[in-house]
Amino acid sequence: MVTKTLEDLVTNEGKHYDVCVAIGPMIMMKFVCLLTKKLGIHTIVSMNPIMVDGTGMCGACRLQVGDEIKFACVDGPEFDGHLVDFDQAMKRSQMYKTQEGRALLKLQEGDTHHGGCGQCGGDK
Repeated sequence: MVTKTLEDLVTNEGKHYDVCVAIGPMIMMKFVCLLTKKLGIHTIVSMNPIMVDGTGMCGACRLQVGDEIKFACVDGPEFDGHLVDFDQAMKRSQMYKTQEGRALLKLQEGDTHHGGCGQCGGDK
């Protein structure tokens, strides 16, 4: 696992890294960020996994980054990994798999959930 390798390189082999770039499944990026925060390594993540239309129209890639709401497709997709709310992002990506989830997001998010991309079904 990438986290085990990184931890071994830093703690056992004495390696020093200024920045870590994590690209992959959200669960992997979450645990990389938890580790790099503990190790004091600035970490950039790519939130491509939650992007749908790439234009900011559907709202599927809406995520919490620190105290701000961002859209991965237009504000990123790279973000400071220590600020991304991965639990919310993973829960959100699961919600798009169901009709009820799409309706709930539209109700909760109002105008920030655009629909209309033809992919997420948010406009149906």
